[in-house]
Amino acid sequence: MALEGKALVAQGGGPTAVINQSLVGIVLEARKFSQVTKVYGAVKGVQGIISEDFLDLTQETTHNLEQVAMTPSSALLSTRAKPDNKYCHEIFKVLKAHDIRYFFYIGGNDSADTVRIVNEEAEVAGYDLRAIHVPKTIDNDLTVNDHTPGYGSAARFVAQAFMGVNLDVRSLPGVYIGVVMGRNAGFLTAASSIAQKYPADGPHLIYLPEREFHIDKFLSSVKENYDRHGMCIVAVSEGIRDAGGKPIITSLCKDQEVDAHGNIQLSGTGALGDLLTQQVKDKLNISRVRSDTFGYLQRSFVGCVSDVDQHEAREVGERAVQMAIWNDRDGSVTIHRTGYYSVDYHLTPFADVAAKTKLMPDEFINQEGNHITDAFKFYVRPLLGSGLQSPSQLRAPKVAKLLQSE
Repeated sequence: MALEGKALVAQGGGPTAVINQSLVGIVLEARKFSQVTKVYGAVKGVQGIISEDFLDLTQETTHNLEQVAMTPSSALLSTRAKPDNKYCHEIFKVLKAHDIRYFFYIGGNDSADTVRIVNEEAEVAGYDLRAIHVPKTIDNDLTVNDHTPGYGSAARFVAQAFMGVNLDVRSLPGVYIGVVMGRNAGFLTAASSIAQKYPADGPHLIYLPEREFHIDKFLSSVKENYDRHGMCIVAVSEGIRDAGGKPIITSLCKDQEVDAHGNIQLSGTGALGDLLTQQVKDKLNISRVRSDTFGYLQRSFVGCVSDVDQHEAREVGERAVQMAIWNDRDGSVTIHRTGYYSVDYHLTPFADVAAKTKLMPDEFINQEGNHITDAFKFYVRPLLGSGLQSPSQLRAPKVAKLLQSE
């Protein structure tokens, strides 16, 4: 028999363009079940649980929830707090005090670990609680999952951004370096490859954290492409590393910011792009070299959302509720590809997802380690959704010169 009591939903980590679809999917689905007496939303993730900062989403209108579902970023706000066992014990005390029987946490692998610990606290205390981790991350680095909600929309943004870069740099040739989010996994940077339509299109070079980055090889490849095409477009992950596994960016600054998870701060700085730009200018004697650091732009860009990503983010939230109530189980909801293109949803043990990182498979990266393969394009294209624009070029023949010799 299903548990009777309140449901609580929270959002953790970085926002995405579709994380509110999962939130609304959970709320609307949970409100269908009579044993769910209230549906609460925790403001600012686990931080809001500790401070009992809840919204009663039972009283939110369906119309407004649907409007929120179409709005990027975390409607409940978020946090970068990394709960330890003591923190999770405090979370459990709050859940018990409010008679929370269903706990849904939307987030990445650290969020999965939080849900795991809270679930264990409930088991030790003999308190009946169904705890479900709902996947989310633009990095696409959750194990077991074929892909994660949020990635498709961010990848669509990156692909379209590089389409625009192609047009710009083709007009006024030079070298362009775009730094894309991706600490350990290069899935998001690799999506830039979809911008390639014509033979001379970029990105001509793609560098990922999964492969060692050598500045000399980088410069040689830039020169080769610049000589061949009269331009060179580069997509590079913020987390690229040297032969010792040390992020390239750490060689730039003596004082490195560290987040709550102990990770060196990679975003919010243009240092990596500036470094690579200066190297190209100094070593290759190319004057027109530009770089951009995409930063937050790729996470919640309004108007650049994959419909496939939206639908799956909604459904993964709905399935989380069904698995908790109908199946009376705990775990992490995972997405599995079942065809080209279809998916199904499973409930996976926390231990298989929590605090683990999925990397780009070898089959997705070319032998030289500076681009991707067609296998990746086949993998990523359906995730970008429908209506993806495709730039075109003039194909009219040239007119013969009358005054200038050929």
